[in-house]
Amino acid sequence: MQQTKRTLRRALPLLLLLTGVLLLSACGEQPMVLDPKGPIAGDQKDLILISSLLCAVILVPVLALTAFIVWKYREREGSTAAYEPHFSHSTKLELVWWGIPIVIIIILAAVTARYTYALEPSKPIESEKKALTIQATSLDWKWLFTYPELGIATVNYLQIPEDVPVKFELTSDAPMNSFWIPQLGGQMYTMSGMGMTLFLQADHAGRYYGSGANFSGEYFGDMKFYVDAKPQSEFDAWVKEVKASPAKLTNESYEKLAEKGTSPVMLYSSFPEGLFQRIVTKYAPGGHAHGQTQTVPQSKTDPVQKPLPDAKDDHTQGGSTGTNHSGHTGH
Repeated sequence: MQQTKRTLRRALPLLLLLTGVLLLSACGEQPMVLDPKGPIAGDQKDLILISSLLCAVILVPVLALTAFIVWKYREREGSTAAYEPHFSHSTKLELVWWGIPIVIIIILAAVTARYTYALEPSKPIESEKKALTIQATSLDWKWLFTYPELGIATVNYLQIPEDVPVKFELTSDAPMNSFWIPQLGGQMYTMSGMGMTLFLQADHAGRYYGSGANFSGEYFGDMKFYVDAKPQSEFDAWVKEVKASPAKLTNESYEKLAEKGTSPVMLYSSFPEGLFQRIVTKYAPGGHAHGQTQTVPQSKTDPVQKPLPDAKDDHTQGGSTGTNHSGHTGH
């Protein structure tokens, strides 16, 4: 009976490991980070796979040898394993277990440095097409997206043209969060008083999941949105449809939107000039924000150096709230 109990205790870790493997294998869908739909996410997937393979070169033999040694030299009657109490050194073994990891670490460092430089977030994506600028602001608990070149704004929804670089300018008017569209690229923090730049691109038309990847309070789980990548003609038609909407984002409606709470998808045909810049500098000491953004003017009459409007000023006309769109918002 005691022998049986000892055998079960020894087999328990292996059984738990096999159970975990079976449970993971039951997940039919491929993780989104391993299903890239853009050049940035594709390079990041390559880095993940190369790093995992190099680490496996060390990890797999070590785990296999550990299991072999534990099994071979376990306490049991009639053991024939060699017993060498005076063994202390082997130059060949030292070269193996020090040399191989050092070589792998050097290779891993070189690969990581190369990809880190190539994937620098503010580095423009090489393309014959002009990048579209989208300003993303994390709020409690929703996302505001403004299109400075097009004069429209959305909440918790994005539409972009396929195969066109997108320059995201990121900031926060709430606790720090993290902007993430897994199939297009890695996440980047949104921080108050800072404007950060992230270039992404969707090579294929489709719907992609996006979210805030940080814990930011009670309803942080609702900080998710969808990105529809459409052919240029369909994207242009969607922009015209939004611009024809009577709903406009004003300074007053923005202040209400920025209050704590969740929000459905909203579409606005206009938004106050300088809104993103005012959000960025709101928490910056002396009004000088940190970061890398250089916002594109909304029009030729709105130069970058133009003084920001006062919070009470409103450069739009008309309504105060956005239109609630349920279901699929891209047409």
